[in-house]
Amino acid sequence: MNVTYKIRLVAKGAKTPGNPRLRDVLFLLIFAVFAVLQGCGVYSFSGSLPRHIKTIAIPLFEDRTSEFGIREDLTDALITEFTNDNTLTVEDDPRRADSVLRGTILRVEDRAGQFDREERVHEIRVYVTVRVKFEDRVKRKTLWEGTVSQWGAYDPDTQGPEGRNEAIKEAIQKLAEDVLNKVVASW
Repeated sequence: MNVTYKIRLVAKGAKTPGNPRLRDVLFLLIFAVFAVLQGCGVYSFSGSLPRHIKTIAIPLFEDRTSEFGIREDLTDALITEFTNDNTLTVEDDPRRADSVLRGTILRVEDRAGQFDREERVHEIRVYVTVRVKFEDRVKRKTLWEGTVSQWGAYDPDTQGPEGRNEAIKEAIQKLAEDVLNKVVASW
């Protein structure tokens, strides 16, 4: 039995069998997929949290403002956000938690947002500013510390004082989301 093998040498610049353009596109596609998969291996969905941190305590925030009930509302909003996120288990007692989120409400400011032609205010933005510190209790170090500010808006003509309370609640909700993202997803 005689088997014949064809060996063909391709000189530089010579055409190869098949569509060279298709071959190049396939090569680039395979390379791109490989590069993307390699890049994803570096990241994880657990964010930048150290592996030993599984629980968080969120004690009642300090309040340097004269806003009634704002510290309870903010603390409750943070606990709800962390509970819903489920990355960390919320622990009631800071002594039993791997990490602690502490904070101080620094100020609540009302600022005019929108005016009409007669220069009457139609929107007031209520800014809530908080200083936050996220601590690793196991290794006794601060993981993140910063000041966060958010706002909610209301129309003083149509909503009155109740509108201001709703604007504060809106700002608090935004703050809770921002703080959660800075703690668990800052990668």
